[in-house]
Amino acid sequence: MSRTTALITGITGQDGSYLAELLLGKGYEVHGLMRRSSSFSTGRIDHLYQDPHDADSRLRLHYGDLADGSRIAALLDHIQPHEVYHLAAQSHVRVSFDEPEFTGSTTGLGTTRLLEAIRMTGLPCRFYQASSSEMFGTSAPPQSELTSFHPRSPYAAAKVYAYWITRNYREAYGIHAVNGILFNHESPRRGETFVTRKIARAAARIARGEQQFLYMGNLEARRDWGYAPEYVEAMWRMLQCDLADDYVVATGTSYSVRDFLTFCFEHVGLDWERHVRFDERYLRPSEVPDLVGDASKAERLLGWRATVHTPELARIMTAAEVGAAVE
Repeated sequence: MSRTTALITGITGQDGSYLAELLLGKGYEVHGLMRRSSSFSTGRIDHLYQDPHDADSRLRLHYGDLADGSRIAALLDHIQPHEVYHLAAQSHVRVSFDEPEFTGSTTGLGTTRLLEAIRMTGLPCRFYQASSSEMFGTSAPPQSELTSFHPRSPYAAAKVYAYWITRNYREAYGIHAVNGILFNHESPRRGETFVTRKIARAAARIARGEQQFLYMGNLEARRDWGYAPEYVEAMWRMLQCDLADDYVVATGTSYSVRDFLTFCFEHVGLDWERHVRFDERYLRPSEVPDLVGDASKAERLLGWRATVHTPELARIMTAAEVGAAVE
């Protein structure tokens, strides 16, 4: 019996690893695209690894780069996936100000290269584009699928381009392409330079006496933070619909960076104000004040609803950092 086959770009990232787990659990054959590097970058998916020489192996990794359209087309033609989940990007908002051209090429044009490869090969697959709440920028919350975009960073601008090029290929060529506009979603697998992981990790380290201070930028920014394993379920549900459409995925709640500090440090019995110092290097040239999503469409049409909210998420992440030290 033939299996459903999926290709995940960015499989070694937070979302890619959780999505690979989900699809393998559903019996998929999963192929992942990863960049060639002299160091190992597969830590988040090592527990899923199977010897590729094993006939029963359902996880395959392929080297490739979003800057190389011919390689992407060749892989698609070889793998023949039923579903393509495009998660790979330069996804750090603050870094995008320092590397705007690279961010535009990978986060924006990378989507075009992938869609064009699908069009050129004539592959009858379903395509998921990882869009971002950062696209809304200064638009007033709550933000829904009908809210206007006002990007405030090179990353957000690149994501807006990727969003519209996805819709364009859907409307112009009939490709079954969807945009998942995901609000902030975190987990213990989040990269250490992202603010939520940075805070959770620092709280645990300070509690153990391994670190004295945590240096932060803007504490007043408010975000709608959810739990990444729940959000990849929404990605999958989008591609199971016969009608391609775009969806906001969010918890519908808003908390400040200051709140997240409070939740994490309280978990280890500390007052964050005694340990946090301001560093202007972490400020963005243009800030996004408040993002909170209206995911009522996803609940109505996909049957998806977030169950983990920011206070619990902060405790999950901090407990994981405390537990990692014990291990």
